[in-house]
Amino acid sequence: MTLKSTRILPLGAALLGVALLAACASPAAIKAPDGERTAFTWHAVGVQIYECKAGDKGALAWQFVAPEAELYGPGGAKVGTHGAGPNWTALDGSKTLGTVKARANGQREADIPWLLLTAKSAGGPGKLAGVTGVQRINTLGGNAPAKGCEAQADAGKRIRQDYSADYVFLVAR
Repeated sequence: MTLKSTRILPLGAALLGVALLAACASPAAIKAPDGERTAFTWHAVGVQIYECKAGDKGALAWQFVAPEAELYGPGGAKVGTHGAGPNWTALDGSKTLGTVKARANGQREADIPWLLLTAKSAGGPGKLAGVTGVQRINTLGGNAPAKGCEAQADAGKRIRQDYSADYVFLVAR
C-alpha cells in the first residue's frame, strides 16, 4: 500500500495501526514510564513540513518546521488535529502540548522516528485534559528527502512530506 492510499483510507489505516499496537511492543527507548498507562490511541494522517535553510555549519539542509495532520479514532471518525508545538487538539476543545523525551528509528529510512513525549494540558476539559505523555509509533513516511536542498536557489523552499502514525496517549496510573 502506498502512503497516498493511506491518506485515502484513514479508517483502514487506523484500525490496522491499533491492531499493530496491540500485537507488538514499542522499542525500549520509547517505552511508557512505569507511572503511566495507555488511555487511548488516535491515528494521524497528514504531512511533515520542511524548509530548505542553512544548518549549524552553514550548509543548506531540510529543516523540520511542523506537522499538520488529521486525527482519527478507532472507529475512523475524525477526532482532532495535530500541529506545531507539537500539539494535539481534540474536537471537544481540549488540547495537549508535548516535549520530546526519547526517540527510536522508524522501521524504514523514509519513516520519521518513533517518539516518547511528556505532555501537559493546554486547553479546557475534555479527552486530552489528563494526558501526561504521548508515544508516536507505527510511522509511515514523513522524513525529508535526501535531495532538493543543495543550491542557494533552493533556500527558503518548503516541502510537505506525507506521513501517517499512531499516537498513543498516556495518563497517570
